[in-house]
Amino acid sequence: MKLFTRGQLTTLTVPIVPLRDLVVFPGMVVPVFGTKRILVDAIEEALKADRKVFLACQRTPTLDPKGGDLYTVGTLGTVLQHMKLPDGTLRALVEGEQRGTILSFSQQDPFLKAEIRPLIDKNEVDKVSLSLIRSIQESFKTYAALNKKIPVEITSAVDRTESPHKLVDLVCAHAGFKIDKKIELLGIESTEARLRELASTLELECELLDLQQKITNRVKKRIEKGQREYFLQEQMKEISRELGKDAEDPTGVKELEEKVNRKGLPEEVLAKVQRELRRLEKLQTFSPEAGIIRTYIEWIVDLPWNERTEENRDIEAAEKILNEDHYDLKKPKERILDFIAVHQLKEKVKGPILCFVGPPGTGKTSLGKSVARCLGRNFVRISLGGVKDEAEIRGHRKTYVGALPGKIIQSMRKAGTRNPVFLLDEVDKMSSDFRGDPAAALLEVLDPEQNSTFLDHYLEVPYDLSNVMFITTANSLHNIPYPLRDRMEVIEIPGYTEYEKLKIAEGFIIPKQIEENGLSWADIRFRKDGILHIIQNYTMESGVRNLEREIAQIVRKLAREAVRKGYARQKLPSQKPKVDDSAPSPPSAPTLAQDPPGSPVREVAPLGVSTLQENQPQKYSRPEETTSESPKHPQPTETAFEPPKPPFRVVLTAKNVSRFLGNPKHRRDILYKATRPGLAYGLAWTELGGTILPVEAVVFEGKGELLLTGSLGEVMKESALTAFSFLKSTASHYKLSPQFYKDKDVHIHIPEGAIPKDGPSAGITITSALLSAFSGQCVNPGIAMTGEITLTGKLLPIGGVKEKVLAAHRNRIPKVLLPEENRKDIDEIPKEVVSSLEFIFVDTILDALRALFPPELFQESS
Repeated sequence: MKLFTRGQLTTLTVPIVPLRDLVVFPGMVVPVFGTKRILVDAIEEALKADRKVFLACQRTPTLDPKGGDLYTVGTLGTVLQHMKLPDGTLRALVEGEQRGTILSFSQQDPFLKAEIRPLIDKNEVDKVSLSLIRSIQESFKTYAALNKKIPVEITSAVDRTESPHKLVDLVCAHAGFKIDKKIELLGIESTEARLRELASTLELECELLDLQQKITNRVKKRIEKGQREYFLQEQMKEISRELGKDAEDPTGVKELEEKVNRKGLPEEVLAKVQRELRRLEKLQTFSPEAGIIRTYIEWIVDLPWNERTEENRDIEAAEKILNEDHYDLKKPKERILDFIAVHQLKEKVKGPILCFVGPPGTGKTSLGKSVARCLGRNFVRISLGGVKDEAEIRGHRKTYVGALPGKIIQSMRKAGTRNPVFLLDEVDKMSSDFRGDPAAALLEVLDPEQNSTFLDHYLEVPYDLSNVMFITTANSLHNIPYPLRDRMEVIEIPGYTEYEKLKIAEGFIIPKQIEENGLSWADIRFRKDGILHIIQNYTMESGVRNLEREIAQIVRKLAREAVRKGYARQKLPSQKPKVDDSAPSPPSAPTLAQDPPGSPVREVAPLGVSTLQENQPQKYSRPEETTSESPKHPQPTETAFEPPKPPFRVVLTAKNVSRFLGNPKHRRDILYKATRPGLAYGLAWTELGGTILPVEAVVFEGKGELLLTGSLGEVMKESALTAFSFLKSTASHYKLSPQFYKDKDVHIHIPEGAIPKDGPSAGITITSALLSAFSGQCVNPGIAMTGEITLTGKLLPIGGVKEKVLAAHRNRIPKVLLPEENRKDIDEIPKEVVSSLEFIFVDTILDALRALFPPELFQESS
């Protein structure tokens, strides 16, 4: 028999389980345990039948309740689990399922049994009920926020419940209502009345909890500000008096005041610091707030507000320093010398804001250090690569735990002066996210009109950065926002030519590596052909970073060879030996490029093969001891250096470089020799400098479609479409079928496929590759090209000419095709590069194609 199916039963008789101080609602699972017969027998009776019981709350907490001691409203439930312990205690788990009322008791002893009428839940929801449900859900959120005992899961469950009776049961089961109120809500049969009663009860409870919380907070504040604070302050004063002078300044305020008075702070800053000092006096030593204020004042005191370094205003001396550290780089050097000259004429000069832009390894960062050295200023460097948080520049506000000033203020404290040289490295590598845009924060730093009152979030007072010389470095201007780029004076540092790399290697890299690897005593020479061989076959770069690595590798291997052959430091006794005055002193080791007249110079042998002649073994004369007796204990020794004899002499040439560096890593003279129909070589600009851009095109049977691959950007795709359309429109100029492009598919590919490419300057290269593929004619060998095209046949000027021409020069390409309007840019290219190349300047695409293909391809009338 189904006891709880609606419409089938009006009453039923089940055992009664009395509960103390607990009202069970449908959906609740409650544990029941005890040893009294009234409970044990009722559970056992239910287990014999259908496990149904009636859960009723007692009016009074008596041990043996009778029928009159129970509320008549309760919940029908099912016994889910039960267990009887050895001591007779029964434990059971009961789930409430349906509300009900007691009509009459059919049994009083040994347990209660009664006739129950189930209360049928009607879940019909009208507009009024729906409004009440929404009100209850909102009120319960407020109630849960005030009553911290309500789990978040219950609040979410209430939000999801749409059934009116289930909502009331769920809220009442977890709310802290009184027993009488819960019984009242349990027994109301009308859906609307039940919802209204719950809504008013929740509203009242929220008001009571809110008032209780306000009262508790007031009392807590009064205690903290009154008795507790007063007691602690008085206690500290008594302890200070007992300890005497050592405890007269427990907060360290007097010491900080003395530092502030000696610092000579600006008025606005001084007023701010004094307010913080007054606050610090009122706080306890171990208060967290006191530590924050003390750290803040120490930051302000440690900053350079008036300290300056005396600058070098001697132009000749500054120019000498710049030339000692770097080869060439005329533009940046001239700009620094101009600044020194203006500083001689005018005392107060705002520091320039320079931006060195160029490929890696061209000396941008080291040039910043050189600028600081020639000006006599302190040097600080900040790496901005990967910075995403604005607070890295402006700092965090003091309210945050562990707050600190930004990198600008931190570096100023590190510099110790108001006028350092400030290098912001990799300014183009910054990015932005939800924490802000650091590039926007740099606008104030790099604006000469604003940086005199730079405001760091942590300091909260203006700081003058107008005396700082800011230098930024970047590989590309494209990644720098325009407002920031507009505030900087851009100085481009292009890649080096082979001649410039040769001079840098001879004057800077080789002496540096010989010194760093401990071979300054030896005679190591790099011939020009050897250096050029390294540049041409072991490096492929615009700068000199890899060149330095290769030279360092050679010198390290020479150092190992010298040690293997006995050219090392010898340990000699610390006692002073008797030296025969008549004995000749050992000759000093020859230095770099200082051979004795007529001394032979021979090339280095492979590693593992001696560079010394067998009939010239090393001989060291051992000094005699001052006493004939042997010491009982070993005498202390000291390291002394005796020059090797004969000298260690090595000459590096193009023939023996491979013995140290292995096989060549790059072959630059094979690019333009590899030619076939559909292949053309273009010139491209990258952040690493210029490079060669091969373009491949193939034609096959199809429907006249154009396929593009090679990770091409939108601009380059449009250039390919423009080139294809131009060839179609000018078909009459070539000795091809007028419909040469019909029933043919064209596939253009630009390797390497994994590297993204974009830009308009490959237009002429794509056009020549397409014409070569359709005609079967190869592009004239030995020509690299660049230029933007238009549909009307015009060849437009492009940028990065110097980098592109240097790329052609590095790759041994003898001819370069450029737009006519780029002729003026040739003046910026070194003369030794211009003299080694043949330049072809054209105005139109057809002129370019005539220079790239044999005359037989074109119609005579074109």
